[in-house]
Amino acid sequence: MSKFKLFIENFLVYGLGGIISKLVPLIMVPIITRLMPNASYYGISDLSNTIVQFGSAFAVMGMYDAMYRMFFEKDEENYKKSVCSTALLFTICTSVIVFLLMIAFKNQLAQYFLGNKRYAYLIYLSAMATLVGATNSIISAPTRMQNKRKVFLITNTISPILSYAVSIPLLLGGHYIIALPLAAVVSGVTMEIAFGVMNCSWFKVKEFDVRLLRQLLVIAVPLLPNFLIYWVFNSCDKVMITNLLGVDAAGIYSVSSKLGHCSQLIYTAFAGGWQYFAFSTMNEENQVESNSKIFEYLAIVSFAATAFICAWSDPIFKILFTKEYWGGYISAPYLFMAPLLQMLFQVAGNQFLIIKKTWPNMLILFGGALLNLALNFVLIPQLGIEGASIATLSGYIAVNIVCMLALKKMELMVISKRLVCSAILIFLYMVIWRRMLLTSSLIGTGMAFFVLAVYLILYKREIKQLLKGLRRIR
Repeated sequence: MSKFKLFIENFLVYGLGGIISKLVPLIMVPIITRLMPNASYYGISDLSNTIVQFGSAFAVMGMYDAMYRMFFEKDEENYKKSVCSTALLFTICTSVIVFLLMIAFKNQLAQYFLGNKRYAYLIYLSAMATLVGATNSIISAPTRMQNKRKVFLITNTISPILSYAVSIPLLLGGHYIIALPLAAVVSGVTMEIAFGVMNCSWFKVKEFDVRLLRQLLVIAVPLLPNFLIYWVFNSCDKVMITNLLGVDAAGIYSVSSKLGHCSQLIYTAFAGGWQYFAFSTMNEENQVESNSKIFEYLAIVSFAATAFICAWSDPIFKILFTKEYWGGYISAPYLFMAPLLQMLFQVAGNQFLIIKKTWPNMLILFGGALLNLALNFVLIPQLGIEGASIATLSGYIAVNIVCMLALKKMELMVISKRLVCSAILIFLYMVIWRRMLLTSSLIGTGMAFFVLAVYLILYKREIKQLLKGLRRIR
């Protein structure tokens, strides 16, 4: 199978499955916000998910990515089963420890994350979701590593539907605080049981290998700070908004991030097929050139999409949400672009993982996270939720620039002049949008089409090749 066909098929199939899992919650956001009395309830529910993400980083401890990397090291099936079994047993142990710690410190977690100790009971649900989610990530991995696309597509469709089938009746019954967290636990347990039945042959206690665990930890442990840093980028701003501005502001920001994270559909579509493609082609001679081209093309898609979101953010908020949430439109474009820059960093940073050097990613991300936190302290009091979104985007811009320059110096990445020009163009567009356009959707759309036209001209040769390749696949 050609590399182009392999990438496109994994992008489309795994991407479609991932998109469905993200699209359903996105569609449900306007409905959920209308079923809740005010923004604070949505803020608390989203902050509960923030706690889960924080705990999951410690529970998984980078083992999923290490497992994925080691799975393709050899072709022997016994070796692959040993990798899966070792990773699962280790993750079960760490997940149980994190679960118990979250229960033990429930009051402190509720005060810091949720703004009040009286929500300590919600930590029980967060702890359960962490335990289930961490172990489920390992149990479901063989499905993707074997490239079972149909199974992945079906499960990613069922999971969010099941979650909202549980949460909506609870919301209608007035259980506003526990509805979404409890639904996440129910859905998670159901999916874990399903994947456990399908993949049970890959996990055996007797296949646990201490030597393999050491190799896995060499890759996994340096990744743990990465996931914590990603949490700082994606979730810490909500906690800071809660403590600096209040739970209501956190709720509006959460809605803004959900709409802004429409880009997660692009990110998820890409990430769904990326890992399999990246590691299965990592030993090819022109790997650096291929990876650099993928980075560049995804960057152009990201820039063009962001231009249109800038233009349409205000009317989208006014159509979908009640007046209480309208102020969130100003943050959505920044939060739309941030996950796309995270995607680009992971494409570039994957070069470090391929050569089994994960510490550069950690150092680069750590620097970006420090910048993000510093800007949060400065900008949130001055600009409110817009300040938090600017801080997040600025951090991702910084890590991408540093990563690209480092890889270029190591001859692991090629940076074209077209990419630099394209990045400057979208930066100028966003500055103009913020200072002059804002709610002028007509002018913003016209300028967005101008940006798109420039990109089409710059990459007309690649677009023709893409269309020809798609026709061959069809």
